[in-house]
Amino acid sequence: MSRTLRRSLSLSIALALTSLAGMAAAEPVFNAGDIDTSIDACADFNAYVNGKWVAENPIPSDRTRWGAFDQLREQSLNAQQDLVNAAETVADMAGKGSIVQKIGWLYRSGMNEAAIEKAGMDPIRPDLWEIERLKDGKDVANWIGKAYAEGNGQVFNFGSSADYQDAKRQIAFTFESGIGLPTKDYYSDDQYADIRKAYRDYIATLFKLSGDDDKSAGKKADSVLAFETRLAAASLSNVERRDPKNQYQFVSIAEANKLTPHFDWNAFFKAQGVTVKDGFSLGQPKFFAEVDRMLAKSPIADWRNYLAFHTIDDAAPYLSSAFQDANFAFYGKTLNGQPEQRARWKRVLDVVNGSMGEALGQLYVDRYFPAESKERAMELVDNVRNALKVRIENLDWMSDATKAKALEKWSTFLPKIGYPDKWRDWNGLAISPDNFYANIKAASKFNYAHDLAKIGTATDRMEWGMTPQTVNAYYSGTTNTINFPAAILQPPFFYADGDDAINYGAIGAVIGHEASHGFDDKGSQFDGAGNNTNWWTDEDRAKFVARADKLVNQFDGYTPLADYPDKRVNGKLTLGENIADLGGISVAYDALQAALKDQPTEAGAKIDGFTQEQRFFLSWARVWRGNIRDEAQLVRLNSDSHSPMQFRAIGAPSNLDAFAQAFACQVGDAMVRDGESKVRIW
Repeated sequence: MSRTLRRSLSLSIALALTSLAGMAAAEPVFNAGDIDTSIDACADFNAYVNGKWVAENPIPSDRTRWGAFDQLREQSLNAQQDLVNAAETVADMAGKGSIVQKIGWLYRSGMNEAAIEKAGMDPIRPDLWEIERLKDGKDVANWIGKAYAEGNGQVFNFGSSADYQDAKRQIAFTFESGIGLPTKDYYSDDQYADIRKAYRDYIATLFKLSGDDDKSAGKKADSVLAFETRLAAASLSNVERRDPKNQYQFVSIAEANKLTPHFDWNAFFKAQGVTVKDGFSLGQPKFFAEVDRMLAKSPIADWRNYLAFHTIDDAAPYLSSAFQDANFAFYGKTLNGQPEQRARWKRVLDVVNGSMGEALGQLYVDRYFPAESKERAMELVDNVRNALKVRIENLDWMSDATKAKALEKWSTFLPKIGYPDKWRDWNGLAISPDNFYANIKAASKFNYAHDLAKIGTATDRMEWGMTPQTVNAYYSGTTNTINFPAAILQPPFFYADGDDAINYGAIGAVIGHEASHGFDDKGSQFDGAGNNTNWWTDEDRAKFVARADKLVNQFDGYTPLADYPDKRVNGKLTLGENIADLGGISVAYDALQAALKDQPTEAGAKIDGFTQEQRFFLSWARVWRGNIRDEAQLVRLNSDSHSPMQFRAIGAPSNLDAFAQAFACQVGDAMVRDGESKVRIW
């Protein structure tokens, strides 16, 4: 927390924040009792490490999955709840316009169910009335621009990002969007016919809740589904969308207007208050050309139905209970198999995070992230990065010319640990204590304006894309940064006083994972400056692709759902994450070995009967312990770039000689890939 913020707090606020309950009691660094010794580690390492835990820890009824990540996220939520409750208690006494007051009032307004219930759908009536008055495609285009300016974008995505050809500057980007089902396949594939029907019924339900009779609601639902089916047909698949060539198409405004003669980009940018000089990225031309045809020829009633539905659907979680329940019934129960809706406070906390996440992060870091954790984490980052450098230097399949470029990129990595060095300014965001939906709209508009203000400015490598309280980590290709929020730097990923084997197997491998993203199938298409450029020789790129294809084949062979034996992991969709897992665990293991050389006594010691090498791999697998509902897994197989948890536990280790040696596995064991099936990339 900044000194300025501290000064703005009254004594009562300070006492409220410092009297919060601490984090959950620490568990053992590694509980050997979780191991299922009846299972051969060389046959199924995931079941060996995680089977007992999964059997003893069913998925809570308000979740679609439960595992190591989810436990830590729940712990983070509980910590955040303490913070927002304290902020709400003292909000009226807090400094006017302080983040404590804004967070407290935002949370209070979201927990005021009586006021939300009384308002019903009134908060969105003005938008629906405007939509009902649209007369033609020109009106629709103008409405899209106006809605975007209010932070309520529809049909496509728009915002700022680094220029792929000059990553030092921020430009305007547009991306295809506009459909409500997880991927384009859901609109045409026969296996999702039941989901389509349920979605159509959900659309009709929202229209009925908004005042339509059954017949009218049904006709509107049919119209919306047909409209989205057309958008889906013009959209890219998730695999296609991963290719940078399909993400970035730099055009002038004149070129964009030629592609979409019925959507005036000059007028759109003017409505946003954005100056676009030489051009912007129009990411998926086929999609925008189709939208333009629909502006010209689709009946205006179809546009009204589509825009009205998405206005209601976007707002449904924040309106009265009938809308909330309908929204959960489809997206939660039907689509993802979640039996019960999460507690109200968790859903409101999601809004706080989405609206003022970094502000809440200030309070979180001050209370829960000691300086020594950041120092220890940075030490691990440096050691793992150094191990990656050695790996690159010793690759036997890459030429010296490409190695030099890879090392040049490595040298420009920027690690960021815990939280931003400079916090965001929240001045200008007006939050009231008693109007939840108005607060959400105000925050949406404020954050949208914050994003657009970057267009035309220099890219800030120090800016964060995740909040400190987020249990995750990420790599950014256009800034070449690896980022580790405070909330993931806790057990079971990171123990400030833990032994090296456990730390390198968990957070060390996460660090290596994010660094390896700089050299995965997508990250390898960006140089150290963040530009989308080819720094490979043709021969080396061909060798890389051949090795990556073997990893695609490996994961294509995994089938996670017994009821869907033909539904496999998509090795191409998950390739980037799988490369990062393989690279991450490899460089983290090397870093552990380097650390153990300096500690010969510890190197030979066993803990709970396991060697340091065994504990490293046990720690890796424990990170991926968990279970997921079949419905949610099916959605993720179609849309998620991450492989299912159980295959992340075994996929990378099965390619490593070090794993086989640690557990005395032999060729022929399921956990030993041999010959042409073995994958080594970085």
